[in-house]
Amino acid sequence: MRSSDSSSSKGRGDSSWNVKLVKLSAVGSLLISLSTTRLEGHKITSDYEVTPIALPGASGVVALDYFAYDHSTGKLWVPASNTGNVDVIDENSDAVSQVSGFKTGEVELRGRKVPLGPTAVSVGDGVVYIGNRGDSSLCVIDAQSLKRGECLQVAPASAGPGAAPDAVVYVAATKELWITTGAPPIGVPSADKAIQVFDVSEPRHLKLKLKIPLDGSAEGYAVDNQRGLFYTNIEEAGKTVAIDVRSHKVVAEWKVHDDLQGLALDSTRGFLFVACGDHVVSLDVGHGGRVIDSIVTGPGLDNIDFSSDQKLLYAAASVTATLSIVEVGDDGKFHLKALVPTVKGARGVVVGKVETAYLIDPAEGRILKLTHKSHDETKDR
Repeated sequence: MRSSDSSSSKGRGDSSWNVKLVKLSAVGSLLISLSTTRLEGHKITSDYEVTPIALPGASGVVALDYFAYDHSTGKLWVPASNTGNVDVIDENSDAVSQVSGFKTGEVELRGRKVPLGPTAVSVGDGVVYIGNRGDSSLCVIDAQSLKRGECLQVAPASAGPGAAPDAVVYVAATKELWITTGAPPIGVPSADKAIQVFDVSEPRHLKLKLKIPLDGSAEGYAVDNQRGLFYTNIEEAGKTVAIDVRSHKVVAEWKVHDDLQGLALDSTRGFLFVACGDHVVSLDVGHGGRVIDSIVTGPGLDNIDFSSDQKLLYAAASVTATLSIVEVGDDGKFHLKALVPTVKGARGVVVGKVETAYLIDPAEGRILKLTHKSHDETKDR
């Protein structure tokens, strides 16, 4: 699910699992003609501060992928894969707690063995769900005590990476946990080309409910609990789809681009943001999925995120080592607010409180914390 420059890839079977292959693509390949906001000539801003947070036990590359911010506790949850730990970062002190003891395993990717462990996370109702590529398991952790509870196998570890958890997504509207599998951006398709749905009406107990068949491998996600829709990309088909969370049926699809990464959602105004290689597209999904705008961010995108409070979109480009902070107008149009320097390979971004955001830096085994200098509340509280 992740991105990189031409010399490193999220799952290349060596130390560069931390970033996925990016198929560099031109904005001109969009099927729909639209105006594109470009980065050329935009001044790098100094209004933001980037602070590294080291992950305990990390020595060199850590295969970071998904991470999540829990608004109810102010904690950032970081599955630290090959370390066998899930790290939990306090937003105020930046102190790191650990949930340890997760199994790791040698996973074959492109003919080479790569050590992997927990790589996916989703915040549920008083609990946090962890997906582990190392042994193809799902585990439940208490969000307050950090105690690990029930674990179950999604597939036998021998089934390989195509059957292992990729995204783990809590759907509050139906009290379900949706699981995607495989690693489609690096050539590992989902083994069953389906989304597994677990009943978590009892949050600490996982019960397999059904599978949603797809015509390819799911990549990226966004959930609209208000409208009851789950958005994901279908890697092989190069399309973005909407799935009704109650009927579990695909109800809409859009051919946006053939190189799709992460998704983010403005559920209030009905805008879906789709990361496409080196740019992000805005879709008006509240009115049929019309393409509204596009903005170039630089290549190497992965998961993007949107702050509904600030009406800001965050997109980290690992190749250009920049974070684009983009204002989204009520018309769905993009306006570049800031371009923040990061580090090569930093990709995937999660929004915290106010103008705080977090990026993963797999090559150095750390998290980068972004704060606005005039809104840095983390040191005042």
